[in-house]
Amino acid sequence: MWRARIGALLLLIAGFSLGYFVYNTDAAARFPYKFGLDLTGGTHMVYEADTSAIPAEQVDAAMAALRSVIEARVNVFGVAEPLVQVEQVGALSAGTGDHRLIVELPGFTDVEQAAEYIGKTPLLEFKLVGDFAATSTASATIEYIDTGLTGRFVTRAQLEFAGSGQGGVPTEPVVQLHFNNEGAELFKQITTDNVGRSLAIFLDGALVSSPTIREPIDGGIATISGGFTAEEARDLASDLTIGALPVPITLLSSEVIGASLGADTLKRGIIAGMWGYGFVALFMLLWYRLPGLVAVVALTGYMVMTLAIFKVLGVSITAAGIAGLILSVGMSVDANVLIFERIKEELRGGKSLPNAITEGFSRAWLAIRDGHFTALFSAVILFWIGTSVVEGFALIYGIGVLLSLFSGITVTRTFLLALGLADRPLIRTLFGSGFSK
Repeated sequence: MWRARIGALLLLIAGFSLGYFVYNTDAAARFPYKFGLDLTGGTHMVYEADTSAIPAEQVDAAMAALRSVIEARVNVFGVAEPLVQVEQVGALSAGTGDHRLIVELPGFTDVEQAAEYIGKTPLLEFKLVGDFAATSTASATIEYIDTGLTGRFVTRAQLEFAGSGQGGVPTEPVVQLHFNNEGAELFKQITTDNVGRSLAIFLDGALVSSPTIREPIDGGIATISGGFTAEEARDLASDLTIGALPVPITLLSSEVIGASLGADTLKRGIIAGMWGYGFVALFMLLWYRLPGLVAVVALTGYMVMTLAIFKVLGVSITAAGIAGLILSVGMSVDANVLIFERIKEELRGGKSLPNAITEGFSRAWLAIRDGHFTALFSAVILFWIGTSVVEGFALIYGIGVLLSLFSGITVTRTFLLALGLADRPLIRTLFGSGFSK
């Protein structure tokens, strides 16, 4: 019994310490709560990526490069903690299904400016000039052959001046591209195999230059010359340095969430959580009496632990996440209900109160374990294949399930055993339920 009381004392000390950490305003400076876009307001944009021209085995790498490019772009807005992530819709296997880019800008509400800035990132492509492809007897078009060399291989672009004016001074602004190792090898192979042919350079589908390959080019450096002014070449080099789009993207939808609407959603979520907690606590007290009181204490500790983890790990709290948290409270109470009902069965069987408590926890464990692990598996699957909104729900729900398992089994059991209650009729009555003895 003394071991249980020491354990209960340590749990109480830990609970009060975590409670102070959760509600301490000074700690908020280092461990602030992070809220999703639906609670803080801002801009939510969904883009569709066209990966049809990319080999299936390279799609994941291309989407990762696209995410890095867009992250560099949105950082220009100075938005605190923007969210850029990729999603795959319609299939689980790599390289199949629709690929989408999700951009969230908390506190930023000018969706037109955001769309314009993100969309202006140039799509850089290198294509070989092929033969004339006759479409009719009266007209013909030049066929461009895709080389696979795009802006995703570019690591750096800079303004240079080529050509010679009076006195041999370089006068023509050009943009010099530096490729990564993979891009350098590909560029070398293209120029080696196609000496004498023209290598056309396209920006956003527009032809800017079509230089002739005179010899194999090693070193991973290419030059774009398109009759630019110095300012145009500088801007182009800046855009390409931030990142050329590795794949084309199309804006599917955009949504602006006002700060007042987000604050109202947060307020309503907190109120819903408080009402849910209040009704659950009232039910446990009225129906399970003394064990119900212990369960309420454990449930309070569960809420404190959950909020502390959100602070320390920086979990982004969304409206869907609040729903997951409230749902996990039900899982925690469900464990206590199973335990208390088992304890009542043991008491009706004539066992002493300490033995009934021990046996009740032991017999309820298998059902509690199966229920919680089933819920945890569901949360993992939802997080794995779900969209960003579903991921927020699944993450918070999964954390809540794990903590509710600890609260329902360890905390409640320790507190009940620490009471050291004598096996008397009055005490046994306090372990009844409802209006029966």
